[in-house]
Amino acid sequence: MNSFSEYSLPDFNNTELAFKARTDAQLKQALRLFQMIDSPLLANIGPKLMIYSFEIGLPIENIVKKTLFQQFCGGTSIENTVPASEAMYKYKVKTILDYSVEGEKNETGFDETCREIIATLVHGGKTESVAFTACKITGLASFDLLAKIQANVQLTPVEVMAWEKVKERVEAICNASVENNTPVFIDAEESWIQETIDALAESMMEKYNTTKPLIYTTVQLYRHDRLNYLKELIRRSENRKYFLGVKLVRGAYMEKEAERAASFSTRNPIQKSKEDTDRDYDFALELCMEHLHHVAICAGTHNENSSIKLAEMMREKSIPKNHPHILFAQLYGMSDHISFNLSHHGFNVAKYLPYGPVKAVMPYLMRRAQENTSISGQSGRELTLLKKENRRRKKV
Repeated sequence: MNSFSEYSLPDFNNTELAFKARTDAQLKQALRLFQMIDSPLLANIGPKLMIYSFEIGLPIENIVKKTLFQQFCGGTSIENTVPASEAMYKYKVKTILDYSVEGEKNETGFDETCREIIATLVHGGKTESVAFTACKITGLASFDLLAKIQANVQLTPVEVMAWEKVKERVEAICNASVENNTPVFIDAEESWIQETIDALAESMMEKYNTTKPLIYTTVQLYRHDRLNYLKELIRRSENRKYFLGVKLVRGAYMEKEAERAASFSTRNPIQKSKEDTDRDYDFALELCMEHLHHVAICAGTHNENSSIKLAEMMREKSIPKNHPHILFAQLYGMSDHISFNLSHHGFNVAKYLPYGPVKAVMPYLMRRAQENTSISGQSGRELTLLKKENRRRKKV
């Protein structure tokens, strides 16, 4: 274990380290893309035009592939993700494989998604560069069914059978996680289906996390009720003697949540301000760190302050940088200055690497474009760093 004085922390302004996994061509391409994203008009109109073009059958797939898809995705298949995964792993940044197909509409689609997620776990078990895989329950179940269960609406016999199949799919994925020794994140989604997802995730953690954390749930701290939920999760996992795996994120459904709350005249589940979200996020980190003996954290954040705060907490508590219960994570194509600077200093880091058919991944890509414009200064920060690195390389 390094002494306190030797416990170096990253400088997120170091662009040489931040973009070392990107070639000059890739850097320039990212620069052009973020220049477009940084324009509120283009960022607002562009995604809508893309979706409309797909709907009416315009041949824009190649355009999407060479822009948003190439920046934020690993390819259309597991095999396609290998080059991006290996390029990151050279610099000790691992991969979270994410088959980003969601909102399937029928049982055949749900079964196909389940098989693909299991394939990512098998791949992860054989591949050092893959640290985790991800699972979205709406890729395995009807959104309406999940909402009905949460609302305690009586299910029809057909829906009861469908729900049993959902539980079987989730069970199969968690079994594959254990068999391949590859942890899986169960991602968070909209508030009106989240309790259903929480119950599934908790039951799987209680069953499979008896000796180590393999199944992770996700807590969105942009909701004002999630900090109390996290406290309850920690208490229950300790009482029931299983490891709690938890991915802490801020959240990605703000506008949708606000619109639904207004239409139903209910309280908006989203925090009143970004400051409230930041406060709860950082407190959640502290809470998990206090229970590190049975809680494993994935800090899924693009926030520099929260990332440094966690690193500083580790230093203050003399916790090794490579502690197996602490992971920093960002999305592929975003916040490389956080990911690669942290990995350079010895912290555990992984990138969410989505893949799937271009059209099926469009909802994910739209959220990334919107996220970069809705988060204060996000695209501007990315653009500033890309320009800085481009200038630095020209001088070398």
